[in-house]
Amino acid sequence: MKSPFLQNVLRAIVWIIYGALAVGIVWGVVLLVRTNGPVYFVQAVVDGIKLGFVYALIALGYTMVYGIVRLINFAHGDVFMVGAFASFYAITQYGWGFIPAILLAMVVCTFLNIVIERVAYKPLREAPRIAALITAIGVSFFLEYFTALKWVFSADFITYKRPFEVVVWDVGGVLITNITVITAVTTTLLVLLLQYIVKHTKVGKAMRAAAIDKPTARLMGINVDGIISLTFALGAALAGAGGVLYAIAFPQIWTFMGLMPGLKAFVAAVLGGIGNIAGAFIGSLLMGSIDVLVVSFVPTGSRLRDLFAFFVLIVVFLVKPTGIMGEPQVEKV
Repeated sequence: MKSPFLQNVLRAIVWIIYGALAVGIVWGVVLLVRTNGPVYFVQAVVDGIKLGFVYALIALGYTMVYGIVRLINFAHGDVFMVGAFASFYAITQYGWGFIPAILLAMVVCTFLNIVIERVAYKPLREAPRIAALITAIGVSFFLEYFTALKWVFSADFITYKRPFEVVVWDVGGVLITNITVITAVTTTLLVLLLQYIVKHTKVGKAMRAAAIDKPTARLMGINVDGIISLTFALGAALAGAGGVLYAIAFPQIWTFMGLMPGLKAFVAAVLGGIGNIAGAFIGSLLMGSIDVLVVSFVPTGSRLRDLFAFFVLIVVFLVKPTGIMGEPQVEKV
């Protein structure tokens, strides 16, 4: 057992590291503002927050699934991709508007993720975690290469037709588009709906019970397998909505488009505290801002943006492995 003196020393070192990071962040922000002016900086932050809202819809799926089954569903980014393609065909082939297209994407992704959970993950429920993790990676590769076949989506880059005209407002020199507003409003409504389901419904109470102790939840009459499937379904619906918003903001889609946003959303979930819904949302906004700030202010930032994202992951693991809002896991005896 560590002595009180050693514990105090370690605690002091940790707070010194936190302080140094805070000072470094403040200094960096001041430097960025001075480099190109406050308007350019604010524009980058606004664009970063728009991207962060999309990351949030993916990260919430990661954090919910991990909270209950302790599984990182690496196929989640590819479910996000399927949502973008589902809305693309609804808009281009049938002339659907934004709301019907995003609802279709959510339904398609929900069905897809339920099938993935039942076929690939449920049989491994009691297997070692590494087996489920490897399976998740395999499912991800399968979705990417299967949808790249010519008779499915094809491997070509496809221009995404937006279902509405882009409107730009100039607010003190900062350009804000209706895409940014729609992304922010849609994501906020979906996150609030998710919070309501988790905090104020019987299903949400069952989800929280299963996350804490699955055997005891079963003894209380909770259908844990059904709750796990529902969790995958909710996460997939959010990812489908995120795929539509991402495609509208960056109107080009292809079958590997979910790989990097999926990985960055995972980093965002870890940054905020994986297993914590509010933490995943905050971490996603930070990750989106970091992404755009690197591109805007760092030389050759477009090539280094991914490097910075995973550098953030390493720093989080070294400094605060539980993330911003995560809580230390208590081992049951």
